[in-house]
Amino acid sequence: MFKSLREKLKNAVSKITKQVEETPEEIVEKSVEEEKKPSEEPVKEKKKISKVIKEKITTKRISDKKFDDIFWDLEIALLENNVSVEVIDKIKSDLKEKIVDKPIERKKVGNIILDSLKETIDDLFIENIDILKKIESKKPFVILFVGINGSGKTTTIAKIANLLKEKNMTSVMVAADTWRAAAIQQLEEHGKKLGVKVIKHDYGADPAAVAFDGIKHAESKNLDVVLIDTAGRMHSNVNLQEEMKKIVRVANPDMKIFVGESITGNDAVNQAQKFDDSIDIDGIILTKFDVDDKGGAPLSISYVTKKPILFIGKGQNYSDLKIFDKKDVLDNLGI
Repeated sequence: MFKSLREKLKNAVSKITKQVEETPEEIVEKSVEEEKKPSEEPVKEKKKISKVIKEKITTKRISDKKFDDIFWDLEIALLENNVSVEVIDKIKSDLKEKIVDKPIERKKVGNIILDSLKETIDDLFIENIDILKKIESKKPFVILFVGINGSGKTTTIAKIANLLKEKNMTSVMVAADTWRAAAIQQLEEHGKKLGVKVIKHDYGADPAAVAFDGIKHAESKNLDVVLIDTAGRMHSNVNLQEEMKKIVRVANPDMKIFVGESITGNDAVNQAQKFDDSIDIDGIILTKFDVDDKGGAPLSISYVTKKPILFIGKGQNYSDLKIFDKKDVLDNLGI
């Protein structure tokens, strides 16, 4: 995964390193002029000249203007892999602080850039939430899942139900996606396979009413968690967003989780922003993480929304759900 971004970052860093090595040493001219000035202390002046010559041979200094020129290759590599503008600006700012107008050892340029990238990427992610521990704080603990059609939301809910079952926690799944009969049937199929109850109404019913009944069922059966599926709403559809707000008011969920496809890059980031603006999401689950060639969404979505990535989906099996660890991103980028 992240093969495209990994290769383009590698190429960009190599190109930048070469450009830095070939950059004229702008500061040397000033130093040479200083050599020509008479000195009252010849010995000290001699040492100073030696130091300047050594610096000229072993180090480089990059001007602000030159930095903008050489960063262009790295910026293009990031843009081509759907990394958000906000993240690119942060990477640029952090790197600029480390190399502009500072003596850089010629042989360490590449390492400095990679170290800066690693530090920046490490800072992009909001600290994860221990959902299982959080669930223990309330009974039933209500989780609402949102996202657009095709993002893998319903399957992700089933994966969460399976995880809870493995941890000896009880749950009920709620088919509040009443816009599509197929969505209700899909959740029912998952329920049968997992041995988890599914609360449903007829196709076209009020989704808020279904959510309400699901919570009441959990309360009556003393269940630990309520998992509410919702219709896949396009983030640009105002009417459907308003209906989603109604579900939130009625269900009063303890967590609101956005589910998006990792492979959609900036689209997933924009979707998450819109849902966050509408209902203030608490966390993110990224599906299809294992087939994400570009890596733009994982790098961008947490930083832009200021919300943690909770889990990543890496397949269609119920066990193919992994707690997110930013180390996975760094490892896959090879830095």
